[in-house]
Amino acid sequence: VSEGMIMLCTKCILAPHTPADGIRISVMSRHTLSDGITPDVRISQKSFTYHFSAFGPSARLIGDYYKHGLPFEEFAERYYQEMSAPHVLMYVRRIARVALCSTVTLLCIEHDPFFCHRQLLAALMRMEVPELEIAHCW
Repeated sequence: VSEGMIMLCTKCILAPHTPADGIRISVMSRHTLSDGITPDVRISQKSFTYHFSAFGPSARLIGDYYKHGLPFEEFAERYYQEMSAPHVLMYVRRIARVALCSTVTLLCIEHDPFFCHRQLLAALMRMEVPELEIAHCW
């Protein structure tokens, strides 16, 4: 992504922060290690502009995916079900509209965006606002 372009981006929260990131939104349910309790010291308030934990997968969904080998296609289907709550969709639409005027970067811990809920969330935002441009940054 070049500076000056407006779009919706996705990125690992541990990747270097750049001015082109614009508004950095953590979409993680929590900022902890895999035990779900111990804070991940690699993530600080400086890592993101806002934290919307409602965009993170539920603890049960995370457990089924990482601990029980839930296939990503099933993970995606269940994630979209979780995101279908009216109060969550309201924020999906709002952030998607903001991304038409200002660059927004969705952040999660996964390095590969293609097996991460942030790309599913970006796709959901694009369904709500079809003219959104999406970039998955490394």
